[in-house]
Amino acid sequence: MQVTITAVGPDNRGLADPIVHYVTGAGANIFEIQMYDHDSEQLFAMMMRIDWPADSQPVSVLRAHMAQIGNLRGLQIRVWSRDEYKRPPRLCICTTYRSEPPTAVLRAIHSGVLKAEAAYMVGNRNACRKVAEEFNVPFLNIADKDGNPDYSKLEDVIDQHEIDYVVLARYMRVLPAEICWKFAGGRIINLHHGLLPPFPGFHPYEDAFQHHMLCYGATVHYIVPELDAGNQIIFQGTFSVLPGTSLPAIKAQGESEHEPRCLVEGMRRVIDREVEMHFHRVIRRSHRA
Repeated sequence: MQVTITAVGPDNRGLADPIVHYVTGAGANIFEIQMYDHDSEQLFAMMMRIDWPADSQPVSVLRAHMAQIGNLRGLQIRVWSRDEYKRPPRLCICTTYRSEPPTAVLRAIHSGVLKAEAAYMVGNRNACRKVAEEFNVPFLNIADKDGNPDYSKLEDVIDQHEIDYVVLARYMRVLPAEICWKFAGGRIINLHHGLLPPFPGFHPYEDAFQHHMLCYGATVHYIVPELDAGNQIIFQGTFSVLPGTSLPAIKAQGESEHEPRCLVEGMRRVIDREVEMHFHRVIRRSHRA
């Protein structure tokens, strides 16, 4: 069974050793391991992807041992496997202002296009609360009155409700690197309202318009600590406009129609196990019997 282990905590020597020694001693094969030492923040972060012998030991045993190591070493260690539970993957949908992307995801779940469960919706604004209520999904505003998020609340939602994937459905805040590492390994998926890599950042429509582009688009990608990095693209879609089309008309088409379709297709590829991330690159998944 493929399992992802993440460990984040204050930097120190030998933090990875007990984790590696335990999983190899228990008979697991290590597919991938990445360690990061953020000197400026004195932060240690590690992500490990392993093949765990679930036939002989359940993932809960691994999780219990990792919790013991975390307590001894001062680390937050998380153990996650898409295959641990025989149920559809559980989503936490993160929102800010635009309601079209989360609405599209929830409709796709309701119609069976996305074989997943919308377990929670969070926002740093209340603009999408009514969407959550319409689909009977719990909603939590994790921010103060100025929209500044308290990410410990997001962590609690993910951990307490056994969230498999965090979906940034036009969530207009940059996640801190620490959050990205705590849920690394392809668990955080973002809808970017522009084509990557040429148009990153918060104003891709405006940037493309200034370059006199006639082709616009959106990108669904896995999140890693580098903002809008290019090798984690799951799906991209484009739409064309006629010369002379105004920027407001372009944005209206992109935001109301195109972006929601792109997000649903990107999430479908993840949920249907067509893609996964290895060494920060998206690869086509080989289906095994």
